[in-house]
Amino acid sequence: MTSTAVIPLTVSTGNLESYIHSVNQFPLLTQEEEQALAERLHRHNDVEAARQLVLSHLRVVVSIARSYAGYGLQQADLIQEGNIGLMKAVKRFDPSRGVRLFSFAVHWIKAEIHEFILKNWRLVRVATTKSQRKLFFNLRSMKSGFSALNEREAQDIAEQLGVKASDVMEMDTRLSGQDISLEPTEADDDNAQQAPIAYLADTRNEPTARLEQQAIAHLHGEGLIAALDTLDARSRHIVESRWLSDDSGATLHELAAEYGVSAERIRQIEQKALQKMRQQLIALVD
Repeated sequence: MTSTAVIPLTVSTGNLESYIHSVNQFPLLTQEEEQALAERLHRHNDVEAARQLVLSHLRVVVSIARSYAGYGLQQADLIQEGNIGLMKAVKRFDPSRGVRLFSFAVHWIKAEIHEFILKNWRLVRVATTKSQRKLFFNLRSMKSGFSALNEREAQDIAEQLGVKASDVMEMDTRLSGQDISLEPTEADDDNAQQAPIAYLADTRNEPTARLEQQAIAHLHGEGLIAALDTLDARSRHIVESRWLSDDSGATLHELAAEYGVSAERIRQIEQKALQKMRQQLIALVD
């Protein structure tokens, strides 16, 4: 691998297949190669070592992003968000812990994708608490089939996740995307280790998971306040009214009437404000 190669982190929706083909060309690292590169990065802040670690794991991001195809968002966007999580994982990876980078990076990749989905999938306004978020991201894999849940099935899932059965039924009606196979298909034989079944173990008490939870908690607390402080008064009011209110949140048309502009203009202001906040949150993590 030459030092002049560029890390393909920008994903074009129209060129997605080409991107996936490109990242699959980068060879997987052996444990010894990964350990040597990680030590170079950890001890000497070697940028070339970091680049090689990222390149060799871009296919992992693609595999994980595919498992979130049912949420109605562009695959290119999900992959791009996952790539951000991968870079954060590489930066924080400590080779002395004796785990492979793949196992460590999965938490950061999924956390970044989760945050992106929750910020952009407007139908899931109920996913505001920890238990509801857990329901949002686990309901598909817990269903026994494609049909709607009956009351008995909803109650069983509610007991396992610690939520109300009514919340399970409501979420089930919202999640109308395709179900994701837990097992790798024949077409995915080469990436069997990256199939969802490979990383769905309960890792809540692992040190890496705790670090992830602490980082997310910080972003939701002090980080969110700092991000809001970067906005002008109108943008902040729109974001707070849409996403941070105690009730269901204001609609674009309600805010458009309040400011005397079109709903599309409110949407543009909202998207620009959310992007600015996102950049602030990334800066805080880095």
